[in-house]
Amino acid sequence: QVRLVESGGGSVQAGGSLRLSCAASGSMFSDDCLGWFRQAPGKEREGVAAIRRLSGSPYYADFVKGRFTISQDNAKNTLYLQMNSLKPEDTAMYYCARGSCDRLLEYREYNDWGQGTQVTVSS
Repeated sequence: QVRLVESGGGSVQAGGSLRLSCAASGSMFSDDCLGWFRQAPGKEREGVAAIRRLSGSPYYADFVKGRFTISQDNAKNTLYLQMNSLKPEDTAMYYCARGSCDRLLEYREYNDWGQGTQVTVSS
């Protein structure tokens, strides 16, 4: 079991930036993947970005490419999501999760989840 705790959410105006963090504790495997997901009210949870722990290779949903950057600090067991050029449509609860690397942006492939951190972007 892995415990994940997100932080860094908040309210910003369109065009602003936020940096989310996800502190992980517990047993993880080097070939795990870590991901960021989001869910807006009334919408299905969707994958935002994911990273392979072993290689550090990042993967992004098309709607965040060029704006968001996922990174990890393995020494600190912490996952990050730098979000720039935020848009009102980025408003959602953001979750980090741990899972296999079969389908990187598919939330059903992830087993361990944090409690989420709210991101609100105003126009």
